[in-house]
This record gives sequence, C-alpha cells and structure tokens, in this order.
Amino acid sequence: MKKLVVPNQPISECETIFDKIKLIQTSGALASIDQVNWKNEFPTQLPVSVRVAHDEDKLYLYYEVIGEEVRAVNTKDFGSVWEDSCVEFFMQREGETSYRNFECNILGVLLAAYHQTREISERMPDEVMESIYRHSTISHRFEYGKQVCDWTMYLEIPKEAMGFNKGEVLNGQVIRANFYKCGDKTPSTHFISWNAIDLPSPNFHVPQFFGQLELE
Repeated sequence: MKKLVVPNQPISECETIFDKIKLIQTSGALASIDQVNWKNEFPTQLPVSVRVAHDEDKLYLYYEVIGEEVRAVNTKDFGSVWEDSCVEFFMQREGETSYRNFECNILGVLLAAYHQTREISERMPDEVMESIYRHSTISHRFEYGKQVCDWTMYLEIPKEAMGFNKGEVLNGQVIRANFYKCGDKTPSTHFISWNAIDLPSPNFHVPQFFGQLELE
C-alpha cells in the first residue's frame, strides 16, 4: 500500500487561480498514477500525475495528463464522465465502511457520490456539487501524426464533501484513498491507478486496494 504525506499549504490565501496552481505545483505532494492493472486487455499507459495539498478546510488536487487522444462528450454533472477523458479521486475516512468518489472529465464535468458499494450509492446534493471548484486547461497538438492533448485538472474539495463536519479540521487526518485515470470510450481505453488493484477485470470501487493519505 502506497502512502502520501500531504502538506498543509496556504492555498486559499492566493489571489488568483494561477497563483493557487503555482503553489500546489511547487509545494504539493506528488503521486504518480502509473499502475496499469489490466495490461493484457487494456495496455495503454499515459504519463499522469497528481499534486495534493490541503489548508485545513479543503483538499486541493492538480492532475496532469500528457499526450491523450481525448474524448469530451458529457457536459452536465452526473453524466457518464468515466467514458470521457477522466481523472478520479476515491476516498474513505478512517473507521468508515462507506466511501466517496469524485470523477471529473476533461471539461470539469463532475460525478460525485456516497457509496456503500459500487451498486448502492447516493448522489451528492447540489449545494455540495456547487462547492467543489474545477478548473481545466487543454493544449492540443500532434504527436507522430496523431492528434493528442496535454491537459490539467485543478480541484478544490471542501472537507464537508469528504464527510468531515464544520468543527473538524483536516490537519492530522488519515484518509484511505486512490487516484485514477480512465477513459472507457476514448480511442485507447485505459484504467490506470496510483495504488495497484489486484482483480481480474476493471473495477475502481475497491476500498481494499486504497492507499493512505497522511494530512499534515
């Protein structure tokens, strides 16, 4: 099981989104999303990473994806974003059996839910969805005759969306989690994770294979 120590950084004090991204790029903990779990059927590997930080009240994620043949079809929250070029964050508080997923396509369209199992879930309410900030950048280019994109996704996830109440702080918390990159209907279907998943077929809804985030 991989572990990541997540620093406490004053990101909320930054004046602009560009200042926030610069700070997380320089001071956030780096996790490589590099586990190709089902190589025989889905061998695609992409350079993907996520930077992670917090500031007591929010968790900040900054994903970078290099050279993907992208798909961007879903334009409304709770759509089938996993079929598009998508990055994901699944997490579980200590002592809980349920977990939460945050799945975001290249356009910033989000699917977020509380899960008892993969099949038994409840969508996060509108006020929670509105509180999760998303910002993406997309750079289109050609690589060996193919059209590809380098893209980023910046997310701000309030502690309440992760199951903490207003009286709690993220300092000192330990969260079980995994980071994912997928694209079920992209030109090169892929399922890549931070922590490896030892199952015969693709499934990200597996808390037993989560890693650990230690929040400073």
